[in-house]
Amino acid sequence: MEKLQKQALQVAKEIIVKFIEVGRISPSNFSENFDTIYNDVLKTISSGEENSCEKGASK
Repeated sequence: MEKLQKQALQVAKEIIVKFIEVGRISPSNFSENFDTIYNDVLKTISSGEENSCEKGASK
């Protein structure tokens, strides 16, 4: 698994745990929410990586 995917997975798991703790997500609707959260986190991390590479290349 790629480094960014592992990071996104870890962050998504932490978010899901917090949402379960506060009652926003239950174990019964976990699968409905995990994919969306994981994909959003991965997209955010990936766009941040692209932006930092672009800034580094322009220096």
